[in-house]
Amino acid sequence: MPTAPTAPTVPTAPTAPTVTRRRARPSAFTVTLMLFAGLLAFLGAQNAGTVVRAAFADGQEGRFVPRALSCVQHPGHESCVWTGDFSAAGGTVLLRGVELYGSDRSTHRAGLPVPAVDVGAPARVYGPGGSGEWMFRALLLAAAAAILWSQYGRRTRTPRPTRS
Repeated sequence: MPTAPTAPTVPTAPTAPTVTRRRARPSAFTVTLMLFAGLLAFLGAQNAGTVVRAAFADGQEGRFVPRALSCVQHPGHESCVWTGDFSAAGGTVLLRGVELYGSDRSTHRAGLPVPAVDVGAPARVYGPGGSGEWMFRALLLAAAAAILWSQYGRRTRTPRPTRS
């Protein structure tokens, strides 16, 4: 029996194996860095509302009567704070045994009332000029953001061209 002519076979290019990209596991350093960034963000955001109110002295106005001066000696300097009572503008004593933020040995005298603002902090009142505590909190949040950006905020890498 005669054989039928067969069509010529066209050679096909070999198929490349399918490559699935797996994400590289993060190193122990990266995990530690991310945990540190999380801690910085937590510390920076903690009591953020009170810190912002203190920065602008946004709260109940009144008078602080200094009662006792507490000082701690550090190498090279001394740190002091006045403790006393805060009363609202109407004269009612609201808080006893609170500290006046930013007070020092030479800033007040025992028994002489000074203007103050209660911003809702549990054991502290602030002067009418507010406080600078927000700067340290902002620095913590900026450090956390910088760490996260250094790891995840960069442009995505373009794949390298394959050699033929």
